[in-house]
Amino acid sequence: MDKSGIDNILQQLQAASALASGTKKEARSDEIASVDFGDKLKAAIDQVNKTQRTADTLSEQFVSDQSNVDLHEVMISLQKANVSFQSMIQVRNKLVTAYQEIMNMQV
Repeated sequence: MDKSGIDNILQQLQAASALASGTKKEARSDEIASVDFGDKLKAAIDQVNKTQRTADTLSEQFVSDQSNVDLHEVMISLQKANVSFQSMIQVRNKLVTAYQEIMNMQV
């Protein structure tokens, strides 16, 4: 997963949290509004998918011996795919937790 994509999403969440708690000023809100959260999330998920497909392709090539793919290349790509997927799961868990906290707020 593109590390900068996740970092941007996390920074946006932290900025929104700080803005909601009143610890940051309104000047930052126009920066938050200028970035489409859905597009960033989709781009991050697409990057994870691309990493998974690359790992799958390399492992299939290694098993079928179609090209000169080394075992260490396959293992590294599988680990990258695993780490990016686990990172995506952690971001999802944070989003679900934030959503639940917002839904439990009393107005």
